[in-house]
Amino acid sequence: MNIHEYQAKDLLAKYGIGIPAGHAALTVEEAVEGAKKLPGPLYVVKAQIHAGGRGKGKFKELGPDAKGGVRLSKSIEEVEANAREMLGNTLVTIQTGEAGKQVNRLYVTDGVDIAKEYYLSMLVDRATGRIAMIASTEGGMDIEEVAHSTPEKIVTITIDPAEGFQPHHGRAVAFGLKLTGDLNKQAQKLAKQLYTAFVDLDCAMLEINPLVETQDGNLLVLDTKMSFDSNALFRHPDVMALRDETEEDPAEIEASKYDLAYIKLDGDIGCMVNGAGLAMATMDIIKLNGMFPANFLDVGGGATTEKVTAAFKIILGDPNVKGILVNIFGGIMKCDVIAEGIVAAAKDVNLSVPLVVRLEGTNVEKGKEILANSGLAIVPANDLGDAARKIVAEVKAAA
Repeated sequence: MNIHEYQAKDLLAKYGIGIPAGHAALTVEEAVEGAKKLPGPLYVVKAQIHAGGRGKGKFKELGPDAKGGVRLSKSIEEVEANAREMLGNTLVTIQTGEAGKQVNRLYVTDGVDIAKEYYLSMLVDRATGRIAMIASTEGGMDIEEVAHSTPEKIVTITIDPAEGFQPHHGRAVAFGLKLTGDLNKQAQKLAKQLYTAFVDLDCAMLEINPLVETQDGNLLVLDTKMSFDSNALFRHPDVMALRDETEEDPAEIEASKYDLAYIKLDGDIGCMVNGAGLAMATMDIIKLNGMFPANFLDVGGGATTEKVTAAFKIILGDPNVKGILVNIFGGIMKCDVIAEGIVAAAKDVNLSVPLVVRLEGTNVEKGKEILANSGLAIVPANDLGDAARKIVAEVKAAA
C-alpha cells in the first residue's frame, strides 16, 4: 500500500525526523489557508499523487508549456493560482504512463534555502534477505539517470535484521553522502531514525529524494515516498486509515474485498488461475501463442463460488477482454467445486465471450462432467498448451 507525501512526512515526524512545515489541502481555499499559516515568503505547492517525477510532469489539460506538479510560489496569490490550475487536472509523469493521474490533493509547504541535495532510501532486498539502505550525493529529479549513467555514485549498505541497526551503518551512510562535521553526525542520527521507522511500520520501501542540506547547516526531508507490506497492515490500523482508494484501480479495490490478487494488464485474454506461479506461466503461454493477457488474477487456494463469480465480474469489467482462460490445478481445492463455481458464475454474469477451462487435480473427472453438462459454451482443455491454443483460436474466430 502506498500513501501520499504529506502522510509519509507526518509519520516520519513522529520519529523526530526534520521536515519543512506544511499543510494538506483538498480545495483551493484550503491551500490558501494553509499557506497563510506558514512563515513565507516562499511557498511550494505540490500535487499529491501516488507517482514520482511530479516536478517534471505535465498537466494534460494545460498544454506543454505549463509548469509541472511541484511549483514555487512567491506570494499567497501565486499559491492560489497554482492550486487552481492543479486541482482536478491530470498530471502525467514518467511513472504514471500516458493516462496520468488526476490531482485531488495538494500539499503546501514552507520554502527551503537549499545548499545541496542528496538521495537516501530503504527497501527490502529479497536477494539477501536484508534491509538495504541506499545513499547518493546526487539527489534530485535526475536520480534515475544517475543510477543508469554513474552507478558508482550510489552506495548500498545492507543491514541484517537479526543484528539490527548498528553505529557503523550510520557512519557508512554519512560517509556515502560525503558529509563531515555536524552534518555527518546528523546523517548518522537520521539513518537510525529511518531504520526504526522502516521496521516499526513494516515498510516495503521508504525513499527520501531529495534529502537537503539547508543554508543554515541542517538536514531536512524535502520529499518522501513510503509503501507498506500489505500482509502486515493488520498490525497498523492507523496506517491503513491513510489509504487513498482514488489513487488505486477500482478493479483492484474490488478484488481485494474478495481476497483476490488482481492486476490489470493491456491485453485481451482474461485469466483466472490459482497460484501465482501458475498464473505467471499462464500469461507467458498466452503470449507465446500470439496474444496478450488482460490481467493477472490469482484466486488463491480456497476459491468459493462467490470468489469465482467475483473474479468473472472483475475480468469482464475490462472492456478489452475478448475471451477468458480459466486454469485451475485442484490440490487443496477440488475440481468439482471449482467447476460448480465456474458454471454458476458464467450464468450469473451472462457470459458473452469465449471461455476455455483447463482443470487438473483432485476430482478432475467430476469437474469436467459438470462443465460438459452445464449447457454453456465452455471449451474444455486437456493441458496448459492446449488451453492457450484454444482460447487464442476462439478469440480470433469471434473477432
